[in-house]
Amino acid sequence: MKVEKLVEIIGADFYTGVPDSQLKALCNYLMDRYGIDPKHHVIAANEGNCAALAAGYHLATGKVPVVYMQNSGEGNIINPAASLLNDKVYAIPEIFIIGWRGEPGIHDEPQHIYQGEVTLKLLEDMGIASFVIGKETTEEELRSKMEEFRIILAKGKDVAFVVRKGALTDAPQLSYRNDNTMVREEIIRHIVQASGEDPIVSTTGKASRELFEIRVANGQSHQFDFLTVGSMGHSSSIALGVAVQKPNQRIWCIDGDGAVLMHMGSMAVIGANKPANLIHVVINNGAHETVGGMPTVAGEIDLVSIAKACGYPNAVCVDNFFDLDTELAAAKDRRELSLIEVKCSIGAREDLGRPTTTALENKQRFMNFLSLH
Repeated sequence: MKVEKLVEIIGADFYTGVPDSQLKALCNYLMDRYGIDPKHHVIAANEGNCAALAAGYHLATGKVPVVYMQNSGEGNIINPAASLLNDKVYAIPEIFIIGWRGEPGIHDEPQHIYQGEVTLKLLEDMGIASFVIGKETTEEELRSKMEEFRIILAKGKDVAFVVRKGALTDAPQLSYRNDNTMVREEIIRHIVQASGEDPIVSTTGKASRELFEIRVANGQSHQFDFLTVGSMGHSSSIALGVAVQKPNQRIWCIDGDGAVLMHMGSMAVIGANKPANLIHVVINNGAHETVGGMPTVAGEIDLVSIAKACGYPNAVCVDNFFDLDTELAAAKDRRELSLIEVKCSIGAREDLGRPTTTALENKQRFMNFLSLH
């Protein structure tokens, strides 16, 4: 189905969401039509943030907003969907458009398997009527379902369109870039060099994939790394949990700007606890690159000041490899919580692979390594 037809049939004029590769056609269409415009299109920090923002739109206009997300984001909307939007509370109608990663019978990465299995069940449990859009779905079928959904929405209930892989087509071709020059894979290579045999917790997406391949290229063991292949926004909290239990072992966290934004409250918890053995590196390209490159707001905010306000005693920003190496060495030498923000370009190798070990193997090797230190 042409993405323009989906938007036309839904008939909404406000969209907010967290980008998803399965919904790249929709994301590109919205960026081409609206860009980032608070009146019509906002890329928010996490899916719960989106649901609440959309609720505010409804309160101000009386109209029905659209919230888009990957199905992994369903967990983030459960609280606002159950305790804010639900018709037993404020009866705020919203339309969810959900990319269906890990659909049963379709090969996908391990972090999507269980989420894919429960995608429709979670919506059912929350009382959200759903309709699956596939490659074979016709405009007539979608129009008919949307008419049914309008009756449901008028009662203050929410509805969802669950989008299968490849179902949306004919999106504008957009290219996302910034003015930064440092390449993320090379940044991670420098971190690996500086960290030696210290444990690393890395964030979801291409950063973990690149870390895995760097270890292979170096002939190094993967035992040093916990690859947070899912659970976006939580790698720094995992690193904190490890750091406080292993106070004599330096712990590194390789994070991303989209992940930091998704659960920024974790920085306040880290700053309040001040683990002296934690080095938090945030690679900031101002983009949700792994799912297509759509922008985050991280290019417009001061992460260093935020970190300091949260209690990090050391926080710096670098945009070149000389300064990066200097700050990595300084952070390694000091016994004090440190944050290094690294300004990064958008882009990765076309032939970038994925981890060839299972998530369970990764966990066990990492735990075995930690147990020796």
